[in-house]
Amino acid sequence: MTQSFRILLFGFTALICGSDPASADWKSFWHQIHVGFHKNNDWPQPFQQADVHDVQKPFEIMKSNGWRLHNTIGNDLFRPGDGSLLSAGQRRLHWIATQAPESRRQVFIMRANTIEETQARIEAVTIAIESFGSDSITPQIFVTETSPPTISGSWATKINRDWMDHMAAPKLPDQSTTGQPGVGASSPSR
Repeated sequence: MTQSFRILLFGFTALICGSDPASADWKSFWHQIHVGFHKNNDWPQPFQQADVHDVQKPFEIMKSNGWRLHNTIGNDLFRPGDGSLLSAGQRRLHWIATQAPESRRQVFIMRANTIEETQARIEAVTIAIESFGSDSITPQIFVTETSPPTISGSWATKINRDWMDHMAAPKLPDQSTTGQPGVGASSPSR
């Protein structure tokens, strides 16, 4: 080796090994290279869980909103004026308290026109839940102003009957997909 190369090599070695800040930066640099290498090799795995969560989040919100509407005891299930539960409201409440999944056992009560009637509704629902005597989770009670979409039974029956009256009669095809006469075609008599 030449003298100038030895001096250069000695100086470079002294620079790398001799000073603490330079060696710390050097170790940090190689550590970051090591971390980057493993991130690149494991690439989709560390990020998939966050992506899955981001994709599922809107659907979880929709499910919660659907359960909220389903578990809402609407105005038509309370007696007007005193806030007592009607028999249909008691059946709905019984289903929520005993049959709904435990994570979805929440009761939403429609807010009445007055504070007193809203309080009467809350008391009626609380008493009804206690009367069920269920060993499972007691549902939480919330007051809401979001009304579940409903129509009257007579209107739903009218729509269903009109649909049935105007439904086309079933008819089999005249020819099959292969072009041969189908079941609906008249067959020649023998």
